[in-house]
Amino acid sequence: MAEIEVAADRTLVNMVEALVFAADEPVSAAEIARTYQVVTEAQGPDEEAIEDAVDLLNRAYQQNGHVLRIEQWAGGYRMATRDRAAAYLEEFFKQIRRVKLSRPLMETLAIVSYRQPVTRLEVDQVRGVNSDYALRRLLELDMILITGRSKSIGQPLLYGTTDHFLETFGLNDLNDLPNLRDIEALLDDPDFSVERARLLILNGLDASES
Repeated sequence: MAEIEVAADRTLVNMVEALVFAADEPVSAAEIARTYQVVTEAQGPDEEAIEDAVDLLNRAYQQNGHVLRIEQWAGGYRMATRDRAAAYLEEFFKQIRRVKLSRPLMETLAIVSYRQPVTRLEVDQVRGVNSDYALRRLLELDMILITGRSKSIGQPLLYGTTDHFLETFGLNDLNDLPNLRDIEALLDDPDFSVERARLLILNGLDASES
């Protein structure tokens, strides 16, 4: 492990490594700072100090030939492995059943992710069919959640994506969503028209990118 000159830095680096290794979900910088402050009774580290600790750990892993590294994921940090370990992990975990999203669920999830917060009626308008079942199923799978109510007539429920959605698709945040060119490939649907894609994309993207 790379040498750390300052004792306080060593404490922070050790704590970051332990938290990220032990946690089942990505650990945010705020959670790291809070834990440090409670345990050490000292002022919590700022985000830059935490980033430096992560960078030091990753450089140490690389220098020592480890397959581990710490990645930013779903707004936090989590332990990951390098590509050279992928074949071994795939073989080890191949018997584990993973949820496979059907095309209607993927389409509904894509609409929610790009248009959030979004109502069921808005999802229906883009898909052209009733989306009650798809939304209920995505709620059960913890891919989406209810974020509040719209101010429109009837105050319908608003839906958005979860951290589990980001984690499942390997996204750090919503800015990492694919652009319009990738939508058809994402949905595996050659009939997904440019007009429907135009409705799906947030205002920051233009349909001319397709």
